[in-house]
Amino acid sequence: MSEEVLTENAEWKPSRGPWIIAIPTIFAAFMFVLDETIANVALPHMAGTFSVSRQESTWILTSYIVASGIMITAVDWFCKLMGRKHFFMMSICIFTISSFLCGIANSIEMIIFARIMQGLGGGGLLPVSQAVLLEGFPKEQRGKAMATFGLVVVVAPIIGPVLGGWITDAWNWPWIFFINVPIGILTIYVSHLFLEDPPYAKKQKNVYFDKLGFLFLTSWLISMQVIFDKGNDADWFNAPWICKLTVFCVLSFILFIISQIYQKKPLVDLSVFKDKNYTIGTLIQVIIMGVMLGSMMLLPQFLQLMMGYNAFRSGLAIMPRGCGAMCAVIIYGAFANKLDERLTVALGLILIGIGGLYFGFLNLDIASINIAIPNFIYGFGMTFAMIPIIALSVVTLKNNQMTNASGIQSMLKNIGGAVGTSITATLVSRYAQIHQAYMVDGLNQFNPVFAERVAQTTAALSQYTHYTVANYMAQYSIYGTMIKQANLWGFMEAFRICGILAILIIPLLLLLKKIK
Repeated sequence: MSEEVLTENAEWKPSRGPWIIAIPTIFAAFMFVLDETIANVALPHMAGTFSVSRQESTWILTSYIVASGIMITAVDWFCKLMGRKHFFMMSICIFTISSFLCGIANSIEMIIFARIMQGLGGGGLLPVSQAVLLEGFPKEQRGKAMATFGLVVVVAPIIGPVLGGWITDAWNWPWIFFINVPIGILTIYVSHLFLEDPPYAKKQKNVYFDKLGFLFLTSWLISMQVIFDKGNDADWFNAPWICKLTVFCVLSFILFIISQIYQKKPLVDLSVFKDKNYTIGTLIQVIIMGVMLGSMMLLPQFLQLMMGYNAFRSGLAIMPRGCGAMCAVIIYGAFANKLDERLTVALGLILIGIGGLYFGFLNLDIASINIAIPNFIYGFGMTFAMIPIIALSVVTLKNNQMTNASGIQSMLKNIGGAVGTSITATLVSRYAQIHQAYMVDGLNQFNPVFAERVAQTTAALSQYTHYTVANYMAQYSIYGTMIKQANLWGFMEAFRICGILAILIIPLLLLLKKIK
C-alpha cells in the first residue's frame, strides 16, 4: 500500500457529525459496562434461586468479565472479516439475546453459559465504540470525546448497583437482564442508520486468524481467573492443583507473548506498546479499573453483611459516587483545555486514595452521611482520573492503530477489573482471619473483661433457660460479635489498600508526554 493511501486512510472522517455517530456507541458502551456491576447486589438472590453458595455465585460476575476479555482480542480480526459496522451490530445482537437467556435461566450452569455468551457479545462493544469516537472527533476535540466516553465508563458501573438493587427488590433479579433487550434493539437500529466503515475497517478478503495465539490467550485468561477465584478457598499454593495451574497459566502467557512477537499476522499487534504514553497510560487504567471494580464489589457486601442493608438500599448508598462523577464531568468539561491532563489525573488519583482511606476507618456505628461522603469523593476522583488518562494514552497513536490499541487496552482493563475483584475478596477473607486470630486469644476465662461479659449475659439468659445452656449461648454470642468485628476489619483493610494503591501510581504520570 502506498504512502498516499495510508495518509488518506489516516485522515478519513465520517460523513456525519461526531455527536451523531456517538449515539449508538454510547448506548452500546453503557450496556456493556453497566452489566459488569448491575448483578453485584443481586448475587445473594441469585444464589438462593439456584441453591448455591455465595462463593459459587461469583462466577456469574467473573465469567462475564473473562469472556469479554477473550473476545476483545479478536475484535480487529472480526472487523476485517465482516466489516466493523456489521461486527458491531452482530455483537449487540448476541449481547441482547444472551441478556434474555440470563433472565430466563433456571440453573447456575445455564446462567453462567448465558453470561459467557453475553461477555463474548459485549467484548467488542467497548473497543469499537472507543475507536469510532476517537476517529469521529478531530485530535484537538478528543478531550470532549473522551469526556463523553469516560462518563459512560465511570458512571455506568456506579449506576449498576443502584438500578440492580431497585429492580431486584421491586420486581425480581431476572429483570436486571431483561432491561438490556429494548436498549439493545434500539442500539442495533441507530447503528444501522448512523455508523459507517472507514477504508481501513471495511470487510477484507483472505483475513488470517492467529488460532495458536488465541488458544494461548484463552488458556492464560481462563486459568488465571480460576486461580484468583478459587485460590483462597483452596489455601492458595498449599494446594497442589493451584501450583500446577499457576505453572500452566504462566507458560500460556509466555507462549502467547512469544507467538505474538514472532507471528507475521498476530492476533494482537503488540507494537503499540512501543509508544510510551500508551504503555504507561494503559497500566494506570488497569490499576484504576481494579480499584474501581474491587471497591464496587466490596461496598454492597459490606453494607448488606455488616450493616443489614437490603439490595436496593445498598445500591442506593453508592449513588453519591455517581453524583460525584457527574459533578466532576461538568467541572472537567469547563477546564479540559486549560489544565495539564497529567495534573488532572494526579488529582483524581489522590481523591480516589482519600475515598479509599476514608472507607478504611469506618465502623458499624455510622450514619448514611459517612457512606455518602467517601462515595462522592471516590466518584469525583474516578472521573478526573479516567477521562484524561484515556486521552493521554492514545494521543500519539494514528487513526489506523485505534481499533487494535483500544482492543488491547479494553482487554487489559477487563483483566484488571476481574483480578481486582478477586484480590479484594481475598483480602477481606484473609485479613478477617488474621484479626480473628488476634482477638480470639482474649476469649478465655483468664480475661476479666470476657469473664465479666459472659457472667452478665449468662445471668440475663438464665431467666429463660437452664444455666448451662445460658452460659453456652452467652459465649456463642460474644464469639459471634468477635467474628463480626474481624470481618469489619477485613473490609476496612481492603478499602485502605485500594486507597493506598491509587496514590502509589501517581509517580507514573511523570513518564507521560503532555497533550499539546
